[in-house]
Amino acid sequence: MKIFVINSGSSSLKYQLLDMESGSVMATGLVERIGETMGKVSQKNWPGEAKQAEVEREMPFPDHRAAMHTVVDLVTGKDTGVIASSAEIDAIGHRVVQGGETLFKSTLIDDDVVAKIRDNCHLSPLHNPANLVGIEVARELFAGVPQVAVFDTEFHQTMPPQAFMYPIPYELYEELRIRRYGFHGTSHRYVAQQAAAMLGKAADEVNLVTLHLGNGCSMAAVRKGKCIDTSMGLTPLAGVMMGTRSGDIDPAIIPFLMKEKGLDMGQIDDILNKKSGLKGICGMNDMRDIHAAAHDGDKKAALAVDMFVYSIKKYIGAYYAVTGPLDALVFTAGIGENDDEVRARVCAGLEHLGISIDPQRNAGRKKTAIAVQADGSKVAILVIPTNEELAIAKATLSVLK
Repeated sequence: MKIFVINSGSSSLKYQLLDMESGSVMATGLVERIGETMGKVSQKNWPGEAKQAEVEREMPFPDHRAAMHTVVDLVTGKDTGVIASSAEIDAIGHRVVQGGETLFKSTLIDDDVVAKIRDNCHLSPLHNPANLVGIEVARELFAGVPQVAVFDTEFHQTMPPQAFMYPIPYELYEELRIRRYGFHGTSHRYVAQQAAAMLGKAADEVNLVTLHLGNGCSMAAVRKGKCIDTSMGLTPLAGVMMGTRSGDIDPAIIPFLMKEKGLDMGQIDDILNKKSGLKGICGMNDMRDIHAAAHDGDKKAALAVDMFVYSIKKYIGAYYAVTGPLDALVFTAGIGENDDEVRARVCAGLEHLGISIDPQRNAGRKKTAIAVQADGSKVAILVIPTNEELAIAKATLSVLK
């Protein structure tokens, strides 16, 4: 069975074609700058799948429909394709950010599901509308092919009310469904399942703290294989410090800025989402650049790393308290997989919690799953490369079965 995974953003379209029988990726690609004067498409085909291993073209993409047509042409093309025609695609899996309280799990897409995704757009105004465009175009181009929506919020639906409710007037929850939803759930679920396998345990037996650390960062407390808390909230702005997002702050800072600086809500939202976090402290949000600057004596860069690590440590302590005996910390995503300095500093000083990292095992980028804890550490420390596309494909296959 061949499953096509689509992640439609506001101005981009990521895709991957997987052969589920062999477990192999046949092609992966990205369309960028949709709707701009000039766009770009790049596709990588795996050895033996096509005559042309890599494709890169600059061309305009006026809308997602044009982008999808180009993608289909590349995947099926004589020189660039990995399949003879789109008829070989057995199913399509779509990443959808927000399922709200009406879509709890991966589900076969029909008109009712599309309507519910649209109803949840107010909870994710930057993502759900773009996800819907991808779904609508794919339903037109692949008529009759089963399509499945896989939600970022799904893994976090097992949180109890004391974890997902906010201490604000209850009627605001009843009226507007203001609560903690969490994000990156597909990634957290994938690495939790992989961690259980590495530990030789069933998925419903492990207690974990999973750390998805990239430009966007989130953490999850996993007890008996189920998420019981997560750091992001109603939006992806909450939680630990991130590349350009503030993470948790005193909410009274917002009216304070409105009064003292004369800023409106749009300007403050822009500051907290795009000009804060690592970038707000040192002017950079690529951790590689920040490390280099800090090592050269840049005090703001050093402070940014200190703050980033400290915010993560605090969440580890909080989640350790609610998970019970902890089996493992799991690092994933861009920083989690590739930044040994951050991993080492996050774990430093946690020996009293049974967490001890081995410097040699931890050294370097990790392209495959590996345990990096020191001998004698009571808690395993795992680095597991995330694979959200494979997780979406598996969820799609599960729904169809």
